[in-house]
Amino acid sequence: MEYLAPRPGGIYVDATLGGGGHSRAILSSISPGGTLIGIDRDPDAIANASRRLVSCEARVHLVRANYSELPEVLDALGIQKADGILCDLGLSSFQLEHSKRGFSFLRDEPLLMSMDGDSSGMTAEELVNAAPEEDLAFIFRELGEEPHARAVARAIVREREKGRISSSLALAGLIHRVKKPFSRGRERIHLATQCFQAIRMSVNDELGHLARLLSVFPGVLAPGGRMCVISFHSLEARMVKSRFRELAGECICPPDLPCSCGRVARGRIVTKKAVKPGAAEVSENPRSRSARLRVFESF
Repeated sequence: MEYLAPRPGGIYVDATLGGGGHSRAILSSISPGGTLIGIDRDPDAIANASRRLVSCEARVHLVRANYSELPEVLDALGIQKADGILCDLGLSSFQLEHSKRGFSFLRDEPLLMSMDGDSSGMTAEELVNAAPEEDLAFIFRELGEEPHARAVARAIVREREKGRISSSLALAGLIHRVKKPFSRGRERIHLATQCFQAIRMSVNDELGHLARLLSVFPGVLAPGGRMCVISFHSLEARMVKSRFRELAGECICPPDLPCSCGRVARGRIVTKKAVKPGAAEVSENPRSRSARLRVFESF
């Protein structure tokens, strides 16, 4: 909230509504007369938030959409510019603990992993049981930064020849068995974490939607408005950092040559270095350990 700096009467977007925690904090700062637009692709998040976000002094619009559709959402509401945008990437605690879609490797759930709350698109089960070994290895290596991507992919292909892999617990157990000999007892996180993350990101095209959001948000951010992005994955963090540097007009030409990139600043980077959680916060909330906050302010 310190970096978003919401003020009474302003228009603010919580582009990843989730459990509504950020939205509640924003509402407490923008009343009276402010406007909050909460966006989430998960219908369960919209339904839960509609019961929890009750305000008599601020207008609240909850929209089921992807944050990459931000310009279209604002246009449909008759809003041209927002005074601030907050985007908290990744998986919400509700989706992990209560959605029963296979995000968790600690419970036996159907392998869906769809953030949309339905199975109309590609599901995790379809990906795991149909993708070639080479594609699975690529997904685990690039999206999960999994050092044993090839071994895990090979084991999945062998296992699905015996029968379909259809539950989160079955997949997690398989990955654990493959990686256990490499861990030598040094298990800082669950051995299935990186592979599950990679599958989820692939199924939901998370990097593709983030790329579009980073492309379009300057057009709907008011002068002096701030874009705050919390990322949990190194690829996401690099995308956000690179885009903010581009918008801030930072030259990318070699230092020994005249500038030819022609970048013009459209704002400034508020956080010269990513803001990280302190030790006390990580102790209280271990899921925050990899969170990185970056903030851009529009001219």
